[in-house]
Amino acid sequence: MKSTAVLLAAGQGTRMKSDQPKVLFSIAGWPLIRYALVSAKDASSEKPVVVVGHGAEAVQDYIGDSARCVLQEPQLGTGHAVQQSELILRGKTDYVLVSYADMPLLRGKTLKRLVDTQVRNSGPITILTVQADDPRGFGRILRKTDGTVRAIVEETQATTEERLIRELNVGAYCFAAAWLWDALKRIPLSPKGEYFLTDTIGLAVADNLPVEAIMVDNPAEVIGINTRVHLAEAETLMRRHINQTCMSAGVTMIDPQSTYIEAGVTIGRDTVIWPNTYLQGYTQIGRRCNIGPNTIVRDTKIGSNCKVLASVLEGAILEDNVEMGPFAHLRKGAHLARGVHMGNFGEVKDSYLGPGVKMGHFSYIGDARVGAETNIGAGTITCNYDGEKKHSTEIGEKVFIGSDTMLVAPLKVGKRARTGAGSVVTKDVPPDTLVVGMPARAVRKSEKHDGG
Repeated sequence: MKSTAVLLAAGQGTRMKSDQPKVLFSIAGWPLIRYALVSAKDASSEKPVVVVGHGAEAVQDYIGDSARCVLQEPQLGTGHAVQQSELILRGKTDYVLVSYADMPLLRGKTLKRLVDTQVRNSGPITILTVQADDPRGFGRILRKTDGTVRAIVEETQATTEERLIRELNVGAYCFAAAWLWDALKRIPLSPKGEYFLTDTIGLAVADNLPVEAIMVDNPAEVIGINTRVHLAEAETLMRRHINQTCMSAGVTMIDPQSTYIEAGVTIGRDTVIWPNTYLQGYTQIGRRCNIGPNTIVRDTKIGSNCKVLASVLEGAILEDNVEMGPFAHLRKGAHLARGVHMGNFGEVKDSYLGPGVKMGHFSYIGDARVGAETNIGAGTITCNYDGEKKHSTEIGEKVFIGSDTMLVAPLKVGKRARTGAGSVVTKDVPPDTLVVGMPARAVRKSEKHDGG
């Protein structure tokens, strides 16, 4: 049996007070619609369909080929929105799972239970409900004596007695597809000039067909995002969920409340995350690391047994046993090989530091390749930009770069070469050679060691 999710993402989200489509607002690093797509794929067997409208181009650009998009124009209610998917789904699926794309906490597991219940249901609809003291404007569920649903009453139309009901309509449904497409054509036009999907319940009841309902286990799952207050509320809950998941998998967090981990981050066992640390994007962290405090790591891969203290890492790679900080900065393209030590207030951009390299504090290495076991003294700078173009610097293995050395690219420094403190190196340095001065000049050859 085939099941297909239809996600409603066409609304303007006027209460967000923004030009950006509501479903592209983010919590924990992911846009709202990404969470909806993940849950939809977990719950259904076919490629999801997203109904777009306001900001359709931006939403479609983000979705790419992860879902099929249909346009609702004009936007005439939820029933009209689902009807837009008929052309591509009629005769192609057995069940249609409908949900809003602005409920990021709604799990695929819950939606799968909704689909499974409808498969067993002899009637055409199963709906998802929640028991909550705060109705948040949701419609009330009226049940028959046999437990099936009699009606959904919108809050604006509910009587005083009906408003006391605490079972609420979430806005997630599973339909028998063969029944749905004809039912959508029978939905009456509301006084507001819209067609509401909830009216399908009344149509089924009028046809003496049972409408089932299942209740969500956790009310927090069905928080919909209509305002920025709701966005912050969902952010808090999602961060708590992510942190708890990491801790359950063997990660230590000294203070979870001040630890910010986005949805795409992975962390290995026995790693310790210290307070005020932000792990963002596609960051991967290995085992037995110490990260933070006061550290930002974005789109970076960190190996095992690394220590990163009060630093900023962006688009970088750290192999195992790297130590860096405090106040170090890795920019995009920085690659620190196994056992590198990077001191405080250092910066690396688009460069490779080989195994065992030691980089002193207050140094900048850009567009460079540094050989294994080289020592870079404090205050060293690769002068990689001449005002028009970037140039590269190549430093061999076991080189000693003296403090405050300026390496003016393009430049090659041979194996085991040395520079004196304060040197300005403008020409290639042969292996085993000491250079000093401004500009630097060779003063003698060094002894060769280690058979190199």
